[in-house]
Amino acid sequence: MLEKRSGVFFIAGLFFFGLAFVSQAVVPILMYRDQPEKTAEQLVNPNVRFQMEDLAKRFPESFKEAFGDIPGVGPDREAWLNQRCADALRIGRKAYTGEACWHCHSQFVRPVSNEDRRWGPVAKAEEYQNELQRPVLFGTRRVGPDLSREGGRRSNDWHAVHLFKPNSLISGSPMPAYPWYFEGSPDKPNKRGLSLILYVQWLGSWLESYPYYEDYKASPLRSPDARQVKPPVAVAAEGGKS
Repeated sequence: MLEKRSGVFFIAGLFFFGLAFVSQAVVPILMYRDQPEKTAEQLVNPNVRFQMEDLAKRFPESFKEAFGDIPGVGPDREAWLNQRCADALRIGRKAYTGEACWHCHSQFVRPVSNEDRRWGPVAKAEEYQNELQRPVLFGTRRVGPDLSREGGRRSNDWHAVHLFKPNSLISGSPMPAYPWYFEGSPDKPNKRGLSLILYVQWLGSWLESYPYYEDYKASPLRSPDARQVKPPVAVAAEGGKS
């Protein structure tokens, strides 16, 4: 077999396949086999909590109908928000997979082709050790952008309009509309719509480089007043004057 070029290529192909399998499958399994799988409750962080409360502010009637009234300030409020947030993440992921969003959007930034400059930090194995990545949603291709670092890049109302009618924001977008996640208009998302938006805002929320759409302080997250938030242009202008 080795006397022919085709035989050499065949053996080399088997060798490199085995090498890739060991380095990309066996080694990570051995490295992270003792790392417990995180639940949705453990995945709730200050950034995604902010997005949950922001949804309540932007869509108060829809939020109340979907999740109920938010308790007053105190331990009950924190526990209630954290649990509703975890529940919404599960529902949102189910909607994401059910609509086959993974078919057009990847959730894996590779260490090649300057992908970190386009999408954000290169993906790490520990990011996928949780129940929201069972099975993992690496995706099959990129008709649309990678979404593993999407959280915080755009506002919740932007995502609502984009889901309701993508072409109204991005001309020529091949993404289909999802009106069944709303009650007739983009300002009336239903429970699955709110949950799907929250799930997208969760993606990458665990990173230090989480790109805040609006400036806010870390947890405990209460009810920031959007009127006091300076737009990015104003902040940049002030920085230039100093």
